[in-house]
Amino acid sequence: SGKSTLMNIIGCLDVCDSGDYILNSISINEMSESELADVRNKQIGFIFQNFNLLSKMNAVENVEVPLLYRGISEKKCRERAMECLEKVKLKGREYHRPNQLSGGQQQRVAIARALAGGPKIILADEPTGALDRKTSEEIMNTMKELHKSGKTIILITHDLKIARQAKRIVSMEDGKLKDGKLYMEED
Repeated sequence: SGKSTLMNIIGCLDVCDSGDYILNSISINEMSESELADVRNKQIGFIFQNFNLLSKMNAVENVEVPLLYRGISEKKCRERAMECLEKVKLKGREYHRPNQLSGGQQQRVAIARALAGGPKIILADEPTGALDRKTSEEIMNTMKELHKSGKTIILITHDLKIARQAKRIVSMEDGKLKDGKLYMEED
C-alpha cells in the first residue's frame, strides 16, 4: 500500500520522487545526505517492528548509540540512556543483552532508544506486531503517554484495534491516501 515508503520518506531515509517534503520550514528534498542524517538523529525517533537492537550490546548501550553519534560525552550518554530506560520501566534490566530480554522488553529498549535524543517526531512501524495482547497494550499505553507529553507519534499498523486508539487515522491504498481524506476517531 506504500506505508513503508511513506514512513521512509517521513523519516528522511528516502526522498520523494515528486512533490516536496517540508519539515520545520525546510525542504527535505534539498538536503545533503549529511544534513538528512542530522535530521534523523536529532528530530526523528524510530521504533522498528523487529526492534533493530545490536545483539552484542546491552540495553543501555543500545539506547546510547544515537547519542554517541551526536558527539555527546559518554557520561551524559549513560545518564540519558538510564533515564530513558527507567521511563519505559526497564530499571534493573539495563545491562541485559537483547537475547536476555522478552519481546516486550526489547520493544521498550527500542522505544527508549527512540526517545534518547529528544525527538519531536516518533515513527513506529508495527510496534506491537510481534507482541502478545498484554504487552501490546503496555506498548500502546507508552505511546499514548508520549503523545500526551507533546511527541508526534506516527504509528504504522495493519491492526484496526491498534489504529482505533489513535486520535487520527490515515488510510493508504495503492500508495495513495484512501479517498484523500483524514479519518478522525471521536473521543
